[in-house]
Parts: sequence; C-alpha cells; structure tokens
Amino acid sequence: MKAREVKRAKLCAKYAEKRKALKEAGDYAGLDKLPKNSSPVRLHNRCSLTGRPKGYMRIFGISRIQFREMASKGLIPGVRKASW
Repeated sequence: MKAREVKRAKLCAKYAEKRKALKEAGDYAGLDKLPKNSSPVRLHNRCSLTGRPKGYMRIFGISRIQFREMASKGLIPGVRKASW
C-alpha cells in the first residue's frame, strides 16, 4: 500500500501543471483523459511506519497507535504519558 501511495504522489506531481491548465480552461473532457491516479483527491495520508490509513497524525506522520507506543517508550521528546 505504501508503494501505491508513492506512485500516486509521483503521478499527481507529474500532472499538476497540466491539470491546473485544463481546469482553468474548463476542458473537462481533457481532464477525463488524464490518469485517474493523477488526481490529488486520490492521495491518502498513511502512517510512515505501518502504512495504517486511519488515525493519522499529520504533525508526526504516524498513526495514533504508533504515536502512543513511541510516547510510552520515551522515543518522542516532550511528550509525557497522561492517564491513557
């Protein structure tokens, strides 16, 4: 799943300018001919350690579960365990 997300991100970056120009021109037929995975809507945030799509914490780039495990081990500086 991680590799698929990387592939989608590359496609999105590759076609960004073309997509923007077609949108400004109102050429929706041209937009339809672009690869579907080149749309930024298809990108999904995933945990960089496990690839989990849900419970993603954007600041850290990991899921809530990995954040909790790392915080309890003391691997994230400045985070203290409260009453979890």
